[in-house]
Amino acid sequence: MLKKTVLTFAFLTLFTTFYGFTARFDDPAKDASSNESTGTDLLLAGRERYVISVYDDLIRRISEQEGHDWRLMSAIAYHESRFTPDIVSRRGARGLMQIMPSVARQFDVPADRVADPETNVWLATQVLSRIAGSLRLPRSISEEDRMSLILASYNGGIGHVNDARRLARYFGEDPNSWRVVSHYLQLKSDPEYYENEVVECGRFTGSRQTMAYVEDVMNRYDKYCRMTVE
Repeated sequence: MLKKTVLTFAFLTLFTTFYGFTARFDDPAKDASSNESTGTDLLLAGRERYVISVYDDLIRRISEQEGHDWRLMSAIAYHESRFTPDIVSRRGARGLMQIMPSVARQFDVPADRVADPETNVWLATQVLSRIAGSLRLPRSISEEDRMSLILASYNGGIGHVNDARRLARYFGEDPNSWRVVSHYLQLKSDPEYYENEVVECGRFTGSRQTMAYVEDVMNRYDKYCRMTVE
């Protein structure tokens, strides 16, 4: 069992280092807050049925069972798929949360179940929990920094985020501050930094995408918090 756990973590570290978990979409749907139609319009017929998406109940139930804020999970789902359950990215990521079948297998989920909304959301919670545990963030860290570092790892790879944290520590700065860590993520495209002795995962050229991802998801999460009660 211990051997399997170690191998699973090693796979996730390697996988997220090179691929991350997010997908790009050439024609994203319009924001659900607009008056124009989307795949998951707010359905208001006399009384409010949904607050964020038609998957509110499912995402909330699974998120609460697994110890995550359902509004954050909804913000990730919006960014990843615009709440489209059958979407497949160019890299093969599937479903609401854009999970790769190869990652699903690490949690003993067969490929033909990955796109199932309930399974897909559950897998995303498992990945986020694994990342949170692996980062070993102190209890004193702010919630904003904690979520930002986890999201950056989900998108850009925990290996690169940990490299940036090690660089921050090496240069006497706070490795638990997203502002500081994002700065060193950007510097990881410079050989002066990615060749430093504390760096384990080499060059990183995706900092702009990762920083935009974190900002977008956090802004949407804030919006969803204002729209709902926990």
